[in-house]
Amino acid sequence: EVRLVESGGGLVQAGGSLRLSCAVSVFTFEDYAIGWFREAPGKEREGVSCVSNSDDSVYYADSVKGRFTISRDNAKNTVYLQMNNLKPEDTAVYYCAAGGWYASSWGIWDLYDYWGQGTQVTVSS
Repeated sequence: EVRLVESGGGLVQAGGSLRLSCAVSVFTFEDYAIGWFREAPGKEREGVSCVSNSDDSVYYADSVKGRFTISRDNAKNTVYLQMNNLKPEDTAVYYCAAGGWYASSWGIWDLYDYWGQGTQVTVSS
């Protein structure tokens, strides 16, 4: 069984920073691509970023490019999402997910097999 646990969410003012963590309980962590998604009230779930399981290729949504950075630490079975210069429109529940690597299709949420419970990020103006 693959279990994902997000942490690091909270309340921050616009322009501030947060670092989200996704701890993955699985023996073969390096076999999984890990994506971050977010879901705001009344909006569809959207892909934020993804890191591959092989060559550390990364993808970002246009809305977060230049502000968010994804990284993975295979020794700790953890993926991080560093979020800088946060904006009120970044407010959402953030989820991490594990699955295969689909390159440019990374943002299709139902391609992922396992999901965490989510962590709330609230950015005040």
